[in-house]
Amino acid sequence: MMEQNFIYFAFISYSSKDTEWGKKVQRKLERYRMPATLCSEHGWGRTPIKPVFFAPTDIQPGGLTEELQERLRASRNLIVICSPNSAKSEWVGKEIEFFHQLGRTKQIHFFIVDGVPHSGDPNTECFNLIVESLGLPEILGANINEQTQTYPYTNIPCPWLNKQRAYVQLISKLLDVEFDAIWQRHKRLLVQKIVGWVFIFFVVLAALLGVYITNQPVDVKVHLEEKSFHNPNLPPLQNAIITMKLDNEIKTDTLKSIENTILFTNIPHHFLNKNVCVQFESENFLSVDSIILLSKEVYIGIYRNPNVYGMVRFKLWNPNTESTRTNVIIDIDGYHAVSNDSGIVSFFIPLEYQKKDYHLSSSFLILDDSTKTMPSGPDDIIRFR
Repeated sequence: MMEQNFIYFAFISYSSKDTEWGKKVQRKLERYRMPATLCSEHGWGRTPIKPVFFAPTDIQPGGLTEELQERLRASRNLIVICSPNSAKSEWVGKEIEFFHQLGRTKQIHFFIVDGVPHSGDPNTECFNLIVESLGLPEILGANINEQTQTYPYTNIPCPWLNKQRAYVQLISKLLDVEFDAIWQRHKRLLVQKIVGWVFIFFVVLAALLGVYITNQPVDVKVHLEEKSFHNPNLPPLQNAIITMKLDNEIKTDTLKSIENTILFTNIPHHFLNKNVCVQFESENFLSVDSIILLSKEVYIGIYRNPNVYGMVRFKLWNPNTESTRTNVIIDIDGYHAVSNDSGIVSFFIPLEYQKKDYHLSSSFLILDDSTKTMPSGPDDIIRFR
């Protein structure tokens, strides 16, 4: 006798309270890819368990009972979603009974999602009462809650892996193949998938960590380094103003001495290793307006302004006659300078020899002011007679 041609590979019977489980089982079965060797051996396609009939998506309103019977006749297998809900369902019982009457009892498969098989308690029993009344053979069914799989190297049950095992049990029964022929390959694919998920997890974690670090503010310490000759006879650096420009934000602080440092706090992390503008202003030192590569330790090279204590300038002035003297040699701490046609003495002393006060003397004039205190001003005079 020729084998009957079926439209559906399987019909899913379920309680409306277990609709989501019915959808999950349908998707799982129709998308399951079988090993290529088994497909070649049995002449299957890579996804042989389809189509699977599921009432909410396949049945039209009106004539429900008649159409259900037609769908059951056109289905090779019946899959019953077992739970305390389906155990109490009249329609699930009728679908099992009708399929049994078609002479396909061996093609009835049970997928347990909740409850306890043969518990005898209506609140926990997962098999419909029709199963016992029809005298169906001893039923075990694929049970997602069966605790056979554990986490590696532990005795802790692994619910996710147990659920996967139940799916494979159902698939092996539907296709009438050895369970291990599918399960071992399925586990390998699961391991590969888990490794892939773990890899993606760590990639995403690293990316999130990078974003987190990038958005964390940092503190930047600013140091000053004197690059010019250090002359201990001159006043030290005092009240230096340091300014850092970060896009639309400007940070400013004051240093009391060159030995101290400035700490600019809460600078966005993304400015690190970027060019920023740094400015330095201090009396007696040359100003700095520079672009630097920002790091957590910033060093600014500074140079003393040699003109502040080095450019000695004054006018020779006789208050009695209200006159000046030209071409007069003036001794400035051993340096010889000559007054010009306006009676102005102007002389530059190298940085290493500069002082705050210079001793003045002349072989030609009697100087009433024998000391010139620096720095020089535009109206400085040295009186003589």
